[in-house]
Amino acid sequence: MAVVHHTNQAPASRAGEGTENYAKAIYHLQQRGGGPVHTGAIAERAGVTPASASAMVRRMATDGLVEHTPYHGVRLTEAGEDLALEVLRHHRLIESFLARLGMPWDRVHEEAERLEHVISEELEELIARFLGDPTHDPHGDPIPTADLEIDEPDTRRLSDMEPGERGTLVRISDSDPAMLRYLAELGVSPGDAVRVVDRQPFAGPLTVRFPKGERVLGGAVTEAMRVAVK
Repeated sequence: MAVVHHTNQAPASRAGEGTENYAKAIYHLQQRGGGPVHTGAIAERAGVTPASASAMVRRMATDGLVEHTPYHGVRLTEAGEDLALEVLRHHRLIESFLARLGMPWDRVHEEAERLEHVISEELEELIARFLGDPTHDPHGDPIPTADLEIDEPDTRRLSDMEPGERGTLVRISDSDPAMLRYLAELGVSPGDAVRVVDRQPFAGPLTVRFPKGERVLGGAVTEAMRVAVK
């Protein structure tokens, strides 16, 4: 499902690193679940205690970045979504720029996490222009446009696919550098055609055919891979 968002004014992208990280975390959780998210899930993704997450959510609600209904969860407001998309644009453009410089794809995420909070809008524009306004980062994640429009296509986790199903690998989670290095060694990357050949029972590994051959992949790896199914 495509999620497109427009804004007529610059978001509060200098809201502070903590607020930006929470906005980004809530955005990711909303995309995964399709609705309001609970503070426990926010705390887990942000790596903080539930009490810390609750305090930040209250502050963001005061600032008009989230709507918080007790016992029902948290949802980003339009201003909060603007902030999350602006930070994501910074992050994914920086990842793309660092990859162009030759940095391995398993290291660009950590560098971008630091730099996404400090680059200026002018530098963001220069990077985008230099790269030819890319639409996706090295891991296949869509890059919001300068107008904060983003296309979030329908995908399935590779782990949920059955033997005989096929599609195109479009995204790989960038949260685990060791996993990215492993997949690079296997010759697997976004854009690859995939076909599930076999699934072992009891949550066993999948045998998947890629352009460079068949690979046997365990559950954690296949859960981190998203496929546009044909």
